Amino acid sequence: MSGSRITNCHIHLFTAQHVPRNFPFAWTRVFRKDPSLILGLSWLARIAGRDEWADKLHRLYQFQQQGALPDEASVFADVAAHYPRNTRFIALPMDMRCIGHGEVPVSLREQHDALARLRSTRQARGAVIPFATVNPLVPGSVEECKRALTDLRFAGLKIYPRMGFAPDHPDLMEEIYPLVSDLNLPVMTHCSRGGVQGKRICNYRGDAFTRPKAYLPVLRRFPQMRICLAHFGGQDDWVDYAAAQPTRGNENWMVQIREMIGSGEFPNLWTDISYTMFHFQDLAPILKLILTGGSLEARRLRSRVLFGSDFYMTRQEELSERAVCIRLREKLGEELFWQLAETGPEVWLGERDEDKSLWTLQG
Repeated sequence: MSGSRITNCHIHLFTAQHVPRNFPFAWTRVFRKDPSLILGLSWLARIAGRDEWADKLHRLYQFQQQGALPDEASVFADVAAHYPRNTRFIALPMDMRCIGHGEVPVSLREQHDALARLRSTRQARGAVIPFATVNPLVPGSVEECKRALTDLRFAGLKIYPRMGFAPDHPDLMEEIYPLVSDLNLPVMTHCSRGGVQGKRICNYRGDAFTRPKAYLPVLRRFPQMRICLAHFGGQDDWVDYAAAQPTRGNENWMVQIREMIGSGEFPNLWTDISYTMFHFQDLAPILKLILTGGSLEARRLRSRVLFGSDFYMTRQEELSERAVCIRLREKLGEELFWQLAETGPEVWLGERDEDKSLWTLQG
């Protein structure tokens, strides 16, 4: 469609300097110091006839090389090369201090300031939309988040409860969400069973912090705040849904998100498809099926799903950013693709008005 513009609502531009030194395990520091060891293991796996392991190790090497780039601008150049020139990217930082995996070389303030500088460069002007982040477990993180939202005028908020805090943590409920709501900014939050998890957080507690229904207190107290539950519940839940298998905790987060949005009770609840669609062949047909149809629930869901990729986490996968984007456009068709990649993001960012009738109709 001539004149259309993709907004990728979910990418990361951080480098190894933004990650704890011992994440995910202390022994992985050996591979950071000498990435050629990963290639050596991949070669050995290939010799042993373990092609699948060899491929995974090679992708791990690609992921490590991405994180080893010197700065955010270098990472941005890599992801931008996969998309049309006028594409915009929402850059989501993370505050991974105090999660039990060691020191983080770069402070959150430095990370926010680097994104602000990148936003103003010729390379990224109009293309990079930085969000602020906060980790209420970290002293000073709340105040730094406020600075990024007010002084740096960042475009939204990213949180990551799986690191060890509830989405209705008192610091968020009393200090951060009221500010975000007053500024009419959107919120992006991690909502899958994978990803970064605090070292002392078991899967049970991590799921309790991350599950869609953990956001009910937030949704009810701040009904006008636009909240996106990233990853649409995550690949594990989509795979279990496709196989009709029970999911950990006996609740499927993809189904839970569909029901919460389709009910009409939460008009400002959104989700995105970042990372999840990189298992394209198995999961893209499900996405098309649940987004099409004339029912009120399907129409509501269509209007609340955003395109995102989760770069550079996706460097661990076989398909490239460009390949997934092209396949998704072909699979969904032009109208539905542009709803996810252009119209929806503009509404979520507060740049475009929308017809509210979907949320006043009764099912």
